Amino acid sequence: MNNMIGITQKFPSFKLEACVSLEDKSFPVFTEAALLGKWSVIFFWPLDFTFVCPTEIASFNQHFNDFRDREAQIFGASADSAFVHMAWRNNHKDLRDLQFPMLADYKKELSTALGILHPEVGAPFRATYIVDPEGIIRWVSVNDLSVGRNVKEVLRTLDGLQTDELCPCNWEKGQATLG
Repeated sequence: MNNMIGITQKFPSFKLEACVSLEDKSFPVFTEAALLGKWSVIFFWPLDFTFVCPTEIASFNQHFNDFRDREAQIFGASADSAFVHMAWRNNHKDLRDLQFPMLADYKKELSTALGILHPEVGAPFRATYIVDPEGIIRWVSVNDLSVGRNVKEVLRTLDGLQTDELCPCNWEKGQATLG
């Protein structure tokens, strides 16, 4: 991982096709403009048609309404093409009803800009970003290829950031802040 960008930095510019359904091959294009005006969670997985990745993607989808209730949007991404994303969704029961776009960072431009490519494998690490409505990165978590992330921790952190107050260790929504 070289020159990973992080907290307080602007999320980099991007222009990526996305798989948003099981049939639609029009593959809409998303840019960094989609992140403005709303809290956003962007999470990367290494490769489609793997083993840990669908468990994470399915978990984000299971918590889709929790993110929506917090006025936050979700974007998933890997270094596969939109066609591969569509094929995987059609072939994996847990991915058929995804409610968020699967961004296709096929040229690895966004992964490279973020500094999250595994140096030997060349696939993205399991990186998760929370980006504020102004496009500024407010939280980053990066796991090695073999360990899945905790979606509930992403929600907890989003809750804390949205309070705009000091939140103590192990703080959870509904508890007193320090501010």
